[in-house]
Parts: sequence; structure tokens; C-alpha cells
Amino acid sequence: MEKKYYFKRKEDKSMDFPKTIPPQKQDKQPGLESLMNPKPIYDNVNYQGANKLSNKTAVITGGDSGIGKAVAVAYAKEGANVAIVYFDEHEDAKETQKIIQEKGRKCMLISGDIGDESFCIKAVENVIKEFGKIDILVNNAAEQHPQNSIEDITSEQLEKTFRTNFFGMFYMTKAVMPHLKDGSTIINTSSITAYKGDKILIDYSATKGAVTSFTRSMALSLASRNIRVNSVAPGPIWTPLIPSSFTAEQVGKFGTDTEMGRPGQPVELAQAYVFLACEDSSFVSGETLHVNGGKMVNA
Repeated sequence: MEKKYYFKRKEDKSMDFPKTIPPQKQDKQPGLESLMNPKPIYDNVNYQGANKLSNKTAVITGGDSGIGKAVAVAYAKEGANVAIVYFDEHEDAKETQKIIQEKGRKCMLISGDIGDESFCIKAVENVIKEFGKIDILVNNAAEQHPQNSIEDITSEQLEKTFRTNFFGMFYMTKAVMPHLKDGSTIINTSSITAYKGDKILIDYSATKGAVTSFTRSMALSLASRNIRVNSVAPGPIWTPLIPSSFTAEQVGKFGTDTEMGRPGQPVELAQAYVFLACEDSSFVSGETLHVNGGKMVNA
């Protein structure tokens, strides 16, 4: 008899998604997952991989924690080896590496600033030396710095946000191009803010709008090579970026304005990235999957 698996949320207490987050603040960005309360939920223990990414090599920026961590773990369950590119969150990165290795897959860690093109080139070279190929690129790393007015956004902040969120994506994509083959995929992390805006995340929202346009243009550019390019636009997701960006009071209200009345968890995005990386989405390119708790947006 065929064995069936079900999402048994009531039995698996790790999948009881919290409705609210206790007020808290981290003083350094990127934030650390180890300091968060509660810890983000990155894995559904009842999810069984089906070898959809068997022997693939995936590069995930910002894969040390948050959404990137959930994607890395899901990819490992589906049979992929993973290279995690991150800034300086060494504790979180090592923990994620351990989890992936415990699932029987290889995981290499590469620390540095993706806003530096020379670093991106070197990072890709290191992945090729280690794994011999790259099949999937997930451009996920990002930063945000809330400001009440455009007048409060300095030129330094504007450049820094674009350098990480968009230039880094551009540089990583450019660096992997010589190594991508027929059937390879690129997945970019956009945001709901690219579609509805955000009054205190003006520069961040602008970078995510650029991500959406970049995704559509690259999909057209690479269609003849059968390389698909898509994106995922998360709504409010409980990741280290949140307590390291907002005030404790804002964190305490985070995600409560969604139609589902709660923030999302990283694990709730992982399968969108699996779908876009595997053959299940073989006729999907230039698209954005909206995972935002029920908000209707103009795509």
C-alpha cells in the first residue's frame, strides 16, 4: 500500500504558528536567529522529500537564517547540495550547515559582502571548485532600514540598501551565468512592498521593485537557453531582519495586519522555492509567487 504523509500540525508542536511576536529589538543588522523569541520555524518535520532536486547544486544568498535557511533545508530534503553565501552571521550559518549535513547532503559556507562584485565572482569560483557545477541560484539576501520620511534617508543608506538588495543580486547572477546550463533556474526574493509600497521602507521597496523588473527581463533574456527566472514575493515573515530593523513596539505588532492575522514563518515559503527550482514548474518563467497571508496585489 502506498505510504501517505499528512501535515499534522496539531501533533507537531513545532508547527503551531504564533499569532503574535513578543516585543524585542536587536541592535545589529544582520540580526541573529539565536536571539529571536520565538525562534522562526524553518522546517516541517512531516515533509518528506521526493528527490525533486536530486544531485543538484544550489547557491543561496542569505541562506544562513530566515527564508534562506528554510529554503536550504527544503532543498537538502529534495536531494540538493547547498552553498550558503552570507555576510557575517557565522553562528547561524554553522547551525544551518549542520542541519543540512545531518540530512545527508553537502553544505559549504561562504562569508562576505555580495555588494562587492569581486566577492561574488570568487564565491562562484569556490562553489565550482567544491561541487563542479551550479544548477540553482537563489538570490535572497537583503537589508532594510526604516525611515519615517525620504528626507531621513541618507545617500549612504540609499546606496547601501541598493548595493545589497539589487547590485548583489545582479553581481551573483552575472557571476553564475558561465556555469548555468539547459534546465538551470534562478529564483529571486522580491517582496509585497514592491507591489503595494511601504511608507517607512521607501528605499527597500524601490529595490524590490527593481528585483521584480530584473526577474522579468532576465526571464526573457534566458528563455532561448531554457534557463528559467522567477521570484517569490513574501509578505511579513518572522526572520532576523525584523527585530534588527524595527523598534520593539513595531515587532510586537508585526504581521497582525495580514488577512490571516499573524506573521508568516520561513517554512511557509520553502515549497514555493522548491516548486520554482524543480521540473514541476518547467513552463513557468518571469513570474512571481505571492506568499503573503492573503493580501491581494496587482502582479
